[in-house]
Amino acid sequence: MDYIDHIAIQVKNIKKSTKWYIDNFKCKILYIDDTWAFIEFENIKLALVTKSQHPPHFAILDKNLKIDKNTVEHRDGSVSKYIQDSDNNFIEIINYRD
Repeated sequence: MDYIDHIAIQVKNIKKSTKWYIDNFKCKILYIDDTWAFIEFENIKLALVTKSQHPPHFAILDKNLKIDKNTVEHRDGSVSKYIQDSDNNFIEIINYRD
């Protein structure tokens, strides 16, 4: 079964935004650099991204994601591809390659 893995929002300053979420909610940092942070809540993950790196989106975990010319490997070892729905919203199909 596929499920929502994370939601990604664009922020101006990754470190400042990550600190705000950590200070205001019970979540933990999974990854952080200058262009991307990944934080985990009890029930979902939130990606904080810069406009130049990623569109705002939500991600669906697909353990059967087929690797093809549209998939990309990310810094954390995951692979994904973006698709758009009928209203042009971005959806990331992601697999963490267990």
